[in-house]
Amino acid sequence: MKVADTNQHYDLDPRVFELYLDPTRKYSSGLYRSAGDTLEAAQQHKLHYVADRLGLRPGQSLLDIGSGWGALILFMAANYGVRTQGISPAPHQREHIERRATELGLTDRVSVHTGHFEEYEPQPRGVDAITMLGSIVHMPNLDAVFAKCWRALRPGGMLYVSESCYRNAARRAEFAERANSVFVRDSIFGWGDMRPLSELVRGAEDAGFAITAVDDLTPHYHRTIEDWLANVARNAAELDALEDGLAAKLTRYLETANAGWGFTTKHYALVCRRGR
Repeated sequence: MKVADTNQHYDLDPRVFELYLDPTRKYSSGLYRSAGDTLEAAQQHKLHYVADRLGLRPGQSLLDIGSGWGALILFMAANYGVRTQGISPAPHQREHIERRATELGLTDRVSVHTGHFEEYEPQPRGVDAITMLGSIVHMPNLDAVFAKCWRALRPGGMLYVSESCYRNAARRAEFAERANSVFVRDSIFGWGDMRPLSELVRGAEDAGFAITAVDDLTPHYHRTIEDWLANVARNAAELDALEDGLAAKLTRYLETANAGWGFTTKHYALVCRRGR
């Protein structure tokens, strides 16, 4: 696998993501506090939840690995007074984040690096917090990723990882090579490997982290994807105008993801602390 392979989905025309995500283009699970929550409200709840799990305070620094369209780094800079840096493999995403940071007056607190974390060397003990929301699935070497995060954090620093996982090794062996799984992995993302939660925990602990919390967010991701599917259906004509058959392709991808929750797959938030 070449790290560039994961770029194919995230560097699509930005309009694609406007048409099925929330207005901030946050591309990971929301957090629904009530039955009446909109997708936009759920994504705002989730960002506050991440900040709370990390214990963010004004003046701290945060590195977001796989920063997407910048929803998290822009939000943390604006609402928590945190200095943020994102890493994204997609030039479209960097351009969008820099434009939004300028519009919001956040250029002194938001920066973006274009590239892959595997090829990036952060300053040792340089940040107070690191986030990876749905990005570690694209990284083949868990040990190297967690070790690099540990080195980048100051003593007492916090790491937040949320990821979709196979329920266990047996489910991974049974479903990883089925047609729909291969379609999502190869035709959508270019490369990705969902692991059982146990592998993420092992990787974090072996790097020296202490696990401080594990939360099951599976029902929230199911509902998030239901809202994305509704947006795809609503905007199918516009999506297909950007790429013939795109609405059907996105629908298959999202329905495949939602079909497995609870039986084949789960979605977890893992919070870790560097002790010293």
